[in-house]
Amino acid sequence: MIELQVNGKKYSADVPPDATLLWVIRDHLKLTGTKFSCGIGECGACTVHIDGKAQRSCGVSVGQVRGKQITTIEGLPTDHPVPTAWIQDQVPQCGYCQPGVMMQVASLISASENPDPDQIVEAMDDVLCRCGSYPRIKKGIRTAVGLARKEGKKT
Repeated sequence: MIELQVNGKKYSADVPPDATLLWVIRDHLKLTGTKFSCGIGECGACTVHIDGKAQRSCGVSVGQVRGKQITTIEGLPTDHPVPTAWIQDQVPQCGYCQPGVMMQVASLISASENPDPDQIVEAMDDVLCRCGSYPRIKKGIRTAVGLARKEGKKT
């Protein structure tokens, strides 16, 4: 039995320690906002926060995250600057990759109150959107950064 701390709640899952975090989140905890796409950590659709840092859940085993705080898209508050910006700017097209994109952006904003364009490109460089909504994602990032700055706190 594996004990996990996800979105501030304790969960137990009867899985081996080498089971991927992605599948435990989706299949055992029934938190389906985190998406499967490439399965090799290249696209970012499965991004979650592990102890506050964005990581690809398809490449992490549950044994590696024992005792760590895991946050999925379901754990990101609705009044957080990122979902607020995503709604305001109507960022998603199909929306499939957006939970992972949003978690990557939330981590970026948490690490830097005012990321410059180069920091944004670096943080988002390995996040793929098959719909190609990158201009809207960039606009959403700028809006989220502005909202976070307006709130005067790191997120």
